[in-house]
Amino acid sequence: MIYAYLRVSSTDQNLDRQYEAVMKQYPDLKKGNIFADKQSGKDFDRPEYQKLKNLLREGDLLVIKSIDRLGRNYKDIRREWEDITQNIKADIKVLDMPLLDTTLHKDLLGTFISDLILQILAYVAENERINIKQRQAEGIAAAKARGVKFGRPKKVMPELEKILKKQKEGSITITKACEMLGISRTQWYRLVNEVA
Repeated sequence: MIYAYLRVSSTDQNLDRQYEAVMKQYPDLKKGNIFADKQSGKDFDRPEYQKLKNLLREGDLLVIKSIDRLGRNYKDIRREWEDITQNIKADIKVLDMPLLDTTLHKDLLGTFISDLILQILAYVAENERINIKQRQAEGIAAAKARGVKFGRPKKVMPELEKILKKQKEGSITITKACEMLGISRTQWYRLVNEVA
């Protein structure tokens, strides 16, 4: 069987480019054999990837667009690659890196070259993840220094003090107070703690 795995880091990203690359190489690939996750590649705890891996059998082929779509953690990529190719005995083909195709060169030299390329690319993938996180942290720090506020804006509730007073006097319940303010009980307790 031939399977394909696609991944992007967030739900607002698009899988089309990877899908088209796979379908160009394997136009007869069944849609049911294509698995895709929309989450970080920091680890392999991804639902669709795990489903796919449980289906892989000896002689199957796993197709991915690029090694960073498989994952972004150097050690984990190597461990998964080894598990799939040596324990399950399935093949892996990375479309944008022809040297990472275990269907070819199954001799010792071919395996050595594939392992070497895999290690280099896995290192690059993890290093890019580290750089992305660093750029993100720097961007947040710079925005905070400019006075940008993060998080949900606080609700301004001028009537809060009046309603709080009524609730403390016992003329209304907390449920009624929440209803009047249009907030949840959790928000009520948080606001009461902020005012206190």
